[in-house]
Amino acid sequence: MKVGVFDSGLGGEIVAEQLAKFFPDIEFITVHDRAHLPYGNKTVDEIITLTDRAIQQLLPICRIIVIACNTATAAAISTLRTRYPNVSFIGFEPAIKPAAHDTKRAKIMVLATDSTLHSNKYVMLKQRWAKNSQVIEPDCSMWAEKIEQGNFSKSDLMPIIDQATTEGVDEIVLGCTHYLAIENDIKQALSKVKIQAPITSVARRLKEIMLKYEHASSDTSRD
Repeated sequence: MKVGVFDSGLGGEIVAEQLAKFFPDIEFITVHDRAHLPYGNKTVDEIITLTDRAIQQLLPICRIIVIACNTATAAAISTLRTRYPNVSFIGFEPAIKPAAHDTKRAKIMVLATDSTLHSNKYVMLKQRWAKNSQVIEPDCSMWAEKIEQGNFSKSDLMPIIDQATTEGVDEIVLGCTHYLAIENDIKQALSKVKIQAPITSVARRLKEIMLKYEHASSDTSRD
C-alpha cells in the first residue's frame, strides 16, 4: 500500500520516517510546498488552495493521505474530505487532550504557528480539554521558516526554555511538524518536561483505516 504524506516543508519527511517505524511494509510518498512557506501566516482560503494543489499528485496513487501539517489540517482538511470522499485523510492536531490529562501543575505550553493558534479547531480543543489548565502560547511564528532554511539556533529556543522554566510548565505540545526537528533539543533543555507529539495517535488512526480497507477488500473477494 502507498500512503501519501503532505507538509508545507520538511516536516512531512520527518513524519514519514517516524511512521515507517510503525509500518515498515508501507511505501510513504511525501510531497511538500516549500515554494509557499510559511503557511502559518496565510489566510484560510490561501491554505486550502495551496494544500489542494499540492496533493494533486498523490490523489491518483494513494487511498490514504496524511496531512502532516497542523496549519493545513486546521484550515483545509474538512474541505479536502468533502472534495475527495474516496480518499481517507488523516490530520495532525495539537495534542492538547493528552497534555491536559498528564499535567500535574495544570500548566501547558503549546508551540504552534499563529494560524493554528487562531483556528477554530484549536480553540475548540483548548476549550474542551484544557479548561482547567493554564495554556501558554509563546511566539514561534518564525520557527518553521528558520528550521526549513537550516537557520534555527539555540538562541531562538532559549527564550522559550526560559519561559517554560519560569512558568513551571510540565507539558509541552509540539503543534507544528517542523518542530519535530528540534524535539531532542527541547528534551535536553527541559528533561523533566513531557513533550507531546501526535505521531503515536496518527499511527493508531492509520492502522484503523488500513484494517477497514482490508476488511472491505476481504468482503468483496467473498462476494
